Amino acid sequence: MKSTLRTIFAPLLTPLEGEGQDFVYKASHRTILLAVSALFLFLASLSLILAPSIDFLFPVLIFGGAGLYGLIVGFLGEDVAVARLWGSRRV
Repeated sequence: MKSTLRTIFAPLLTPLEGEGQDFVYKASHRTILLAVSALFLFLASLSLILAPSIDFLFPVLIFGGAGLYGLIVGFLGEDVAVARLWGSRRV
């Protein structure tokens, strides 16, 4: 199941999982990424519910997209993808 989802979301995961660079990864990075992504999705759904007109749907797209992208990388991405999303590199 996970391999099937990884092939579906390969265009999103491939740029983050390239080779050739050292990275610093901690398990807490993935946990925090998933928590912040869930908060972004909550904020997007709250914005959708409270939007008085269609003009206010821009935050729904921004926060919903960021939350969805974070969940995809958090659940399906390798350690290097999470580290690159955090921007952590070994110097």
